[in-house]
Amino acid sequence: MADNEKKVRPIDVPSRESKSPYDAEYREQKKEANKNKIQGTAIKKRDRMSGNEAVALAIKQVNPDVMPAFPITPSTELPQMVSTYISNGEIDTEFIPVESEHSSMSAVIGASAAGARALTATSSAGLAFMWEELYIAASDRLPAVLCLVNRTLTGPLNINCDHSDSMGARDSGWLQVYAETNEEAYDNFIMAYRVTEHPDVMLPMMVCYDGFITSHAVMNIETIDTESVRKFVGTYNPDNFLLNKDMPMAAGPYANSPFYMETKYNQRAGMKNAKKVILDVCAEYEQISGRKYGLFEEYRMEDAKYAIVIMGSAAGQTKDAVDKLREYGIHVGMIKVRVFRPFPGEELAEALKNCLSVAIMDRAESFSGMGGPLGSELKAAMYDAGLRMPVVNYFYGLGGRDYTVKEARDVFKDIREIVRRGVEPQQFKYVGLRDRDAVTVDEFAEFKGPDNMDIRLSGDGVKITDAE
Repeated sequence: MADNEKKVRPIDVPSRESKSPYDAEYREQKKEANKNKIQGTAIKKRDRMSGNEAVALAIKQVNPDVMPAFPITPSTELPQMVSTYISNGEIDTEFIPVESEHSSMSAVIGASAAGARALTATSSAGLAFMWEELYIAASDRLPAVLCLVNRTLTGPLNINCDHSDSMGARDSGWLQVYAETNEEAYDNFIMAYRVTEHPDVMLPMMVCYDGFITSHAVMNIETIDTESVRKFVGTYNPDNFLLNKDMPMAAGPYANSPFYMETKYNQRAGMKNAKKVILDVCAEYEQISGRKYGLFEEYRMEDAKYAIVIMGSAAGQTKDAVDKLREYGIHVGMIKVRVFRPFPGEELAEALKNCLSVAIMDRAESFSGMGGPLGSELKAAMYDAGLRMPVVNYFYGLGGRDYTVKEARDVFKDIREIVRRGVEPQQFKYVGLRDRDAVTVDEFAEFKGPDNMDIRLSGDGVKITDAE
């Protein structure tokens, strides 16, 4: 053996088939939970659909009054499918073809102010072209719905998924809900009007799901019957609307300094009230669909010491990573943020309070120097809650860059090593970044092994082995 070769202590690596007692306990808990799961009163149908097909079906079942739209990839299929339903006489929604996204949101505002249920769909630069109108819709307290198929904002020009479009509009006063799967996107749209039209809320909502990954990929989905959907959504009977001849009103008036701040305060109240309304609507929807939703989803967080917080479709890869590491007895978990506006900061901090370290995953840059949109808001909420564990903000999937199960496991490894070594964490890491000028250093080289996780069982889970 050469003098410069490193001697590595041999270790016993559990096989891929090995199961930890924690994993077995979890499976038993899942079995018990499934026994007690609400089946729902609606008639269900198994199908295979893309995310756009699923949301278009939800639109058809709700049958809103007006849909102005201008096509832009990857949301183009939504107005295409809805207009086909209309031309076939399957719904009586009024479809308005317009010359731009700015005009489509302007028409949504006019229709909603007139007392109609209105929606549109867009992505990326289409949302950016609506920017001015987004603030008007929110400040006028109009309960419209926007199906936002997330796509990178130019530039450089890119048609793939990240969250830069919706995160750019996060402070416009719109509610924002994100979907992991096609079925969740379908459910989110069905619940949307019940939230936006609630008298304690009266704010528009973006129903967001990842472009191509969710919008075009086909998944198994369970839909519910149209009669149950329409009974759940109900009819819209606004108290104030422009076509009410018995109560004349103005929409979008000029508000100078003596009045403007009060409008913002009232919007804030509606946003705050939305938390409870969302939870109430989710509980009612569970009774018909059998599917449970909340402000966020906790995955194997009961005894998690290391957690990833993430949004959208990438939660699926992260769940796979959690399951694999749990097989080895590593106490990891995941939180999928479903509702970003209103931001559930206090609730997230409570769910993370027992962790030793946390990774927050952002699919959009904010260039603030203090983290991405999710990272900066969650870290602030955790600080307010008195939590002082190491928290690292990562950027992933920008411009559609793949985010894999292995990368999710590497993130877990990273935050675990921070605790193990007692080092100050490096912030704002880019997952999967190619950097030809960087010195390539594999700081975990000594831990390489089968599955890139050389481990051995210890008293409270596992311990990554040290090289001698």
